[in-house]
Amino acid sequence: MKPNAIKQDILAGKTVAGAMVFEFFSPGIASILANAGCRFALFDMEHTGLGFETLKWLFASCRGLPIEPMVRVPRGEYTWLARSLDLGARGVMIPMVESAEQARSIVQACRYPPVGRRGAAFGFAQCDYLGGDVGAKIAASHARTMVIAQIETERGLENVEAIAAVDGIDVLWVGHFDLSNFMGIPAQFADPRFDAAMRRVAEVARRHGKAAGFMATDAAWIERVREMGYTMIAGGTDTGLLQDAYARLVGQITKGPR
Repeated sequence: MKPNAIKQDILAGKTVAGAMVFEFFSPGIASILANAGCRFALFDMEHTGLGFETLKWLFASCRGLPIEPMVRVPRGEYTWLARSLDLGARGVMIPMVESAEQARSIVQACRYPPVGRRGAAFGFAQCDYLGGDVGAKIAASHARTMVIAQIETERGLENVEAIAAVDGIDVLWVGHFDLSNFMGIPAQFADPRFDAAMRRVAEVARRHGKAAGFMATDAAWIERVREMGYTMIAGGTDTGLLQDAYARLVGQITKGPR
């Protein structure tokens, strides 16, 4: 089983850039993102119509490219997590993680016995349909799989210390819209309370040897979160980036005399 090319960099505190994909589930998207310098592609199943069959060939399109395929599942349940990993996910993102108990359950679904409860399915997509020693595959799977817990509710924020302490959680990722909503200050990202919350997540992650992650939609967000200590940073959204690019071009076409 091929190793995860970015996990060690992320856990070592190096900045790693990638992309979140919400709409453009096309055969060429992995190559386009890799050509742009993205080191991971995080496909969203929470807020989109993306299903497992499409996810499987999206992962397949990453084979041979310098980009790690990951997925945000709708919820931290075994069916979503284990199946995504069987299809070849190198990392799974779980929304609205709110307790250490929930975090432990998530890790259990992502690990084989004796450290977890994941069912075995070797020789398929996750190991490129190759044979080999099962024990070695289990060790390789554990080493390469990234578990990304989203801190995006007031409960998750309250319990972030306990969540970060769970062995097997690799990244604390702030979902900024949901977090602001659950804090009662929807989209008020300049509010000092929101700023303090984001800084707390990054600080807790560092202290527990984990990384802090974020999806940045523009240069201002990138500068802000990097200063706070966020190091796993996705560009997005794909829809917004494409629309903005077209708007600039169309504006150039239509401005001035005809």
